[in-house]
Amino acid sequence: MLTLKLLRENPEFVVERLAVKHFDAAQIVSDILEIDKTRRALQGELDACLSLQKVKASEIGCLMKSGKKQEAEEAKTAVAELKNRSRELEDKMNECQQKQDSLLVLLPNIPCAQVPEGLTAEDNVVVKLDQTTMPNLGDNALPHWEIVKNLDIIDFDLGVKLTGAGFPVYKGKGARLQRALVAFFLDRNTAAGYMEVQPPYMVNEASGFGTGQLPDKEGQMYQVPLDGFYMVPTAEVPVTNIFRDVILRQEDFPIGLTAYTPCWRREAGSYGKDVRGLNRLHQFDKVEIVRVELPERSYAALDGMVAHVESIVRDLKLPYRILRLCGGDMSFTSAITYDFEVFSAAQKRWLEVSSVSNFESFQANRLHLRYRDESGKMQLAHTLNGSSLALPRILASIIENYQTPDGKIIIPEVLRPYTGFDSIG
Repeated sequence: MLTLKLLRENPEFVVERLAVKHFDAAQIVSDILEIDKTRRALQGELDACLSLQKVKASEIGCLMKSGKKQEAEEAKTAVAELKNRSRELEDKMNECQQKQDSLLVLLPNIPCAQVPEGLTAEDNVVVKLDQTTMPNLGDNALPHWEIVKNLDIIDFDLGVKLTGAGFPVYKGKGARLQRALVAFFLDRNTAAGYMEVQPPYMVNEASGFGTGQLPDKEGQMYQVPLDGFYMVPTAEVPVTNIFRDVILRQEDFPIGLTAYTPCWRREAGSYGKDVRGLNRLHQFDKVEIVRVELPERSYAALDGMVAHVESIVRDLKLPYRILRLCGGDMSFTSAITYDFEVFSAAQKRWLEVSSVSNFESFQANRLHLRYRDESGKMQLAHTLNGSSLALPRILASIIENYQTPDGKIIIPEVLRPYTGFDSIG
């Protein structure tokens, strides 16, 4: 959530920068500032009313001692009237605050200066392309959904029977490969200094609001209405919310956490060939990294996170590219995002496997995540997160890129200590 201070001091900047995300903020910003003006006027009147109330209340005892009973009764009446007026003013201020907050949450995060102009994914900027491990599979290469069916290691039809489309069942060596990837990612993250945590797989509404999934993405989240819970769409939500309503010290930084969770997303409106097989699921596994940083260090931390994710993809020997997302393709909460895509040789298309983002103070403001600076003043921290990595499309790319002419799958060398086998089939 953007700070009211920023809107007061530089509303033109906010409107101009949000236009990069193709969001017209002019009317909302104007309405927020008008409500803020009214609220501050009410605050001034309330302060004056409370001050006068205190003076009148202190006079009552003196008047009674002096035998001025009538004047004391008049003072009591005045105090009662001032109390009623104070309550009225407080109610009006609360009403203004609610209106203001309801408008503030409609404003997305401001994209940083490095974010390119653009409307769709076609306008994203490729900042790095590595095709040194591009396989030459020939014309008979199969897409992963056919390979796994032939090898009986992932069963999409059984998933439909048990739950529905988008909930596959991993079997035998397919399940072992899935578990190996989770362990490999976690080991790489912890070796890089991220502390592993195992969070709940359901969160409450306050957690969804804190990281910006609510109210923006409510329609994409699976809900447990009886308890008011949501199934996590990513480990970012519970892990970042560990720091909700927390005041940190400067010596606490940097903070880095990693977690594995299954993830649930409704993916409403998704259909067609681009969602076939593992390309887009309703339930999938993902390992996440989250950082909490001092503002002046957050962009160096972002560069470090991008380099870390790149090292993992590189060690899997998959062709990849890194994109800097344009304003129109960015999330509601992000100030800047880098996407990682791996090439699926059989499908002949790039598959997104990671997003690494800096949210600056946007999430921290919603979370009330603060720290004391050197002067002792409260400041908002910066939060960052990245997929490290999302399994379904990594798995799809491994299955397709490492397939052999005789129908086997060769296991990437770095995964063999985790799988205990060199190939499937």
